[in-house]
Amino acid sequence: MTHPSIGVAVIGAGMVGRAHANAYRNAATVFDLDQPAPRLVAIVDVHEPFAADAARRYGYERAETDWRAVIESPDVDAVSVAVANSLHREITEAALAAGKHVLCEKPLAPSVADAEAMVTAAAAAPGQVDAVGFTFRRSPAITAIRREVEQRLGPVRHFVGNYWCDYGHDPQRPMSWRYQGAPGSGVLADIGSHMVDLAELFCGPTGMVQGTMMATLVKDRPRPLGVAVGHAGGVRLSDERVPVENEDVCTFTTGYDSGAVGTFSLSRVAYGHANTLRIDLFCENGSASFDLTRPAEFTIVDGAPDTVVNGPRQVFIGPWHPYVAHGLPMDFPTVGHGQNDFFVYQARAFLDQIAGVEKLPPCPTMAHGLHNMRVLEAVVAAVDKPSHI
Repeated sequence: MTHPSIGVAVIGAGMVGRAHANAYRNAATVFDLDQPAPRLVAIVDVHEPFAADAARRYGYERAETDWRAVIESPDVDAVSVAVANSLHREITEAALAAGKHVLCEKPLAPSVADAEAMVTAAAAAPGQVDAVGFTFRRSPAITAIRREVEQRLGPVRHFVGNYWCDYGHDPQRPMSWRYQGAPGSGVLADIGSHMVDLAELFCGPTGMVQGTMMATLVKDRPRPLGVAVGHAGGVRLSDERVPVENEDVCTFTTGYDSGAVGTFSLSRVAYGHANTLRIDLFCENGSASFDLTRPAEFTIVDGAPDTVVNGPRQVFIGPWHPYVAHGLPMDFPTVGHGQNDFFVYQARAFLDQIAGVEKLPPCPTMAHGLHNMRVLEAVVAAVDKPSHI
């Protein structure tokens, strides 16, 4: 059965917006060919050169600067919201009211109250797909580990999640929206939201949070005189420096309804770690680890080999693992893949949900995004009073 194409628009042409734009372009090339294909309608960005570049680069019909006009356009059926967190609610609510399907980047909103309003808006549009983008759920290796946990390793006892980046280590990097906002809107919301989601993917619902430590290590940044993409520098800087308002580093511990324990370390000033996401799972009958710097493999330890030769085994991802068969142009073991592919699989799942053909695990709903926000709020509330020695 061939489904009609789905007109898509990406609102935001920065780093993550381009990832969404590329994902839709490639979504028709993965898995079954009878799945609904996207029509690449529009890229929207208030900075017109970014919109024009992304539209041309990824093959979209037009570039726009007014997101309101795009969501009212009859040739757009679905939108990705990939802009600053503070804009998520306004754009998402307007898109849902206009009858569009919406995939909103994480974190869902700048606050729990905003997220609650977005979930209410989604509930008032029952015929439309509402989704939040937690792309690491689409990692073939992480999905393979989850299968091993369910089939062989047994319940997770201890989840260790580290996500270290260095995009903020240089105090000369320009001020941006990422460095502004209340405690919890910094590294916790930016990359910690992913780690909280992954922990619950393995451990189930979070029951408690304690021992939070937050620190702002770069106290101020220069005001930019131009516009940069993502975390990039390269723009002229003012002599004026602006205070950084939120956290560079965050650590905390969690407890889960399943009885598991979680420990987390997050940083955007981890020199030398451009994008290091690592999870270690210690289970009842073994353990497993994944490192995003080596995305096409994972390690596992279980009781299968004899004791004299047992130990961590390196597993290369291949077509017998989730997402790889027909999910890569060369779906062969050790070929490799990366984070951009996770966005492609997410886009494919979103399009399939719109068409009512759910061959992949569905995207998490905005209600799940709200739950994630509540966990982040609990992390902020658990900041310990320091005991000075």
